[in-house]
Amino acid sequence: MSAIKNIIFDLGGVIIHLAYERTREAFMALGVKDFDAIYNKSRQSGFFDAFDKGRISPEDFRNEIRKYIPDTRSDKEIDAAWDAMLLDIPEIKLVLLKQLKSKYRTFLLSNTNEIHISNFSDALHRRYGTSDFTPYFEECYYSCRLGMRKPDAEIFEFVLEKNGLIAEETLFVDDSVQHIAGAAQLGINTILFEQNTSLAEALLHSDYRIS
Repeated sequence: MSAIKNIIFDLGGVIIHLAYERTREAFMALGVKDFDAIYNKSRQSGFFDAFDKGRISPEDFRNEIRKYIPDTRSDKEIDAAWDAMLLDIPEIKLVLLKQLKSKYRTFLLSNTNEIHISNFSDALHRRYGTSDFTPYFEECYYSCRLGMRKPDAEIFEFVLEKNGLIAEETLFVDDSVQHIAGAAQLGINTILFEQNTSLAEALLHSDYRIS
């Protein structure tokens, strides 16, 4: 096993606490009868993928959602329901990320969209005085700004090639089985992170003993 020199982190579910059921409940409250049929953690309808890849705008996304809502709803209401899954960004994780950045090359790789980026950027600014995650990573990569998303090989290959990373020296931490599988197929080392687990302990107690 090669020594780990680089760590790529997922965002939602690894750094930001998530509660998918809150978004489900919020959209049901807006009148969406079967939100699980169009979106859940493991699969989603095409327009969600398109939004994650930046192929449709926030307004296009809202209009697609409106097709499932019987009453007229404002942009603000739709955004609030979509953002409901985003919970806190624990300070203890940010402290850990700064420590890791001093020892490893660290990167953020997230399937996300412009509505969520606006939400967590505002949260970071309010609580920590920074508008993004650049203090904690060498580079931050968001699917909607790359035009590709996990678990497709192309997004992992892009990050490796862009930064001159060797797969066998790189560790990827994500909470989605399908994303872990996508990275592993390229020879990237992986940790499947489980929510309600300490990130520090998950790293330290893994086969890679990251600390």
